[in-house]
This record gives sequence, C-alpha cells and structure tokens, in this order.
Amino acid sequence: MKFLLRTAFWLTIVVLLLAAANSQNGAPAPHLGAGEAVSAASAAVSDMRQFCARQPEACAVGSQALTGLGQKAQAGAKMLYEFLTTHFGRAGAAENPARTIGKPAQNTLFPADLTAPWRGSPARKEPEPRRPA
Repeated sequence: MKFLLRTAFWLTIVVLLLAAANSQNGAPAPHLGAGEAVSAASAAVSDMRQFCARQPEACAVGSQALTGLGQKAQAGAKMLYEFLTTHFGRAGAAENPARTIGKPAQNTLFPADLTAPWRGSPARKEPEPRRPA
C-alpha cells in the first residue's frame, strides 16, 4: 500500500512539473486559490468513492487488473531478491541455509578479534619523594 501511495505521489509531482513546463511556454496559467483547490480535491475524492456504485463492471475489471499487477510485481520482486541473493548473498546464508533473517549470526569473529586487547604501557612508578638532608 505504501508503494502505491508513493507512486501516486511521485506521478502527481511529475504531472505538476510537466504542467508547469507547459505553462512557461507561453500558455496562460490558471489562477486558483487555496480554497478552490481544496474544494476541487474534496470533490474528486468523493467522486472516486462513488465510482464503484456508478460503474460496477469497470470497478470489477480494475480490481482484477490491479490484482494481476500486484501478483506480477510480487513475482518480479521475488526474482530480483533471488538474483541479488545468488550474486551478492551473505556468507552465512551459504554455510547455514536453515538460518533465518531474524537470527543473529554466530562465529563471525576473526582469530585476530579473539586475541586479548592491548592494555597500554605498564603503569609508571612514581618517583620517591626527596628527603631533606
């Protein structure tokens, strides 16, 4: 659902930019106020809500088309995932195919990582205080 909303958003932006480019070519741009734009948007939304009541056949065909499109998108995403996994897969997935994505990997440290860390230089000895003679 997020994908559809994002796609609709970006398509709207593209259409608005194309419309802006056409208006710069000499065609007069319509002057709309914010109230008129909100009114037109609410009318369009209410019209879309009533579409299936007015055109049930078109709504059924559109629903079938969107279902088919969703299945094709899912199959394409699965193919892309399998392609990327085979070419750029993780090393742990090849060693342990039963491992799920949510489980953390085990035994991933290198031998150098297992050695004791550097503790710094030995502590300095404080000089003994001088005794007055």
